[in-house]
Amino acid sequence: MSTLIGKTALVTGASRGIGRAIAARLAAEGALVAVHYGSNKAAADETVAAIQAAGGRAFAVGADFGTEGDIDALLTGLDAGLGGTGLDILVNNAALAGGTDLENSTPDYFDRMFAVNVKAPFFLIQRLLPNMRDGGRVINVSSGVTRIALPETVYAMTKGAVETMSRNLANSYATGKRGITVNTVAPGPVDTGHPMFQIPEVVEGTAKATALDRMGEPEDIAAAVAFLASDDARWITGNTVDATGGMFLGPRF
Repeated sequence: MSTLIGKTALVTGASRGIGRAIAARLAAEGALVAVHYGSNKAAADETVAAIQAAGGRAFAVGADFGTEGDIDALLTGLDAGLGGTGLDILVNNAALAGGTDLENSTPDYFDRMFAVNVKAPFFLIQRLLPNMRDGGRVINVSSGVTRIALPETVYAMTKGAVETMSRNLANSYATGKRGITVNTVAPGPVDTGHPMFQIPEVVEGTAKATALDRMGEPEDIAAAVAFLASDDARWITGNTVDATGGMFLGPRF
């Protein structure tokens, strides 16, 4: 497939898991992909090497979100890797995962979650948007927890903020008049190799909760992102694609 030949893309949090699958898919479609990582350079280099081995183009760029100068560091590396070429696709995938309930949340935990999951993508968009090429794509990764109530309240709040941000930015003159779409993909549980998803009972229970009777795979999410990044999605903006496999839609009959 070659729907993104001549395009450039930045995927944050692309050293492993869903981000790695997104970077690989966009590269397979022909894009030059900047593989962002927070601290695990070795994993990002592995992602780049795998993309290159498959005939794609990619380079790694590091920035620790939630720290001073994070966006500046990312943009410096991005500019160097793109060599002056403009950006077409931004995928805000990097995020801290949830797991703490209301009773055990602390102010530091709250601030860190919002710094990485909300503040970083917001200001990355702010800095990149003026120089993004017309017809570009901004794709933010949210989560099914904005629809499905779980104890991970702070994490869910950050993802709710991301979805609100996407909808509002899609309706701004800064994007609309230039043909730049802004959309969100909301994954459900995805088997990224986490030990929890090596437990048969967890996998079976998760599969039963989905309409499609299986666990999600990173490639499932990458496919949704690739569609939104393509020209086929040119008339879609301000939307959230629920990529949970139909999790908890209702009773099964």
